Amino acid sequence: MPLFEYKCADCGKVSEFLEKADSKDAHTCPACGSKTMKKQFSTFSAVIKQPSAGSKYHTCPSGGTCPHSGH
Repeated sequence: MPLFEYKCADCGKVSEFLEKADSKDAHTCPACGSKTMKKQFSTFSAVIKQPSAGSKYHTCPSGGTCPHSGH
């Protein structure tokens, strides 16, 4: 299950909750107890295995490796 970020409309605290993507569960703010939590758009990260000898990985402009670039 993925982590989703929610921001409290009352105190502004951002909290993470582990839930299914289609969940309709209401969350309670752990800081103030409010039930006015709003789901936030957030970034995600992915882990890419280290390249093996002879693989065609290259360095991307961002500084990371791009295994699917075809270069």
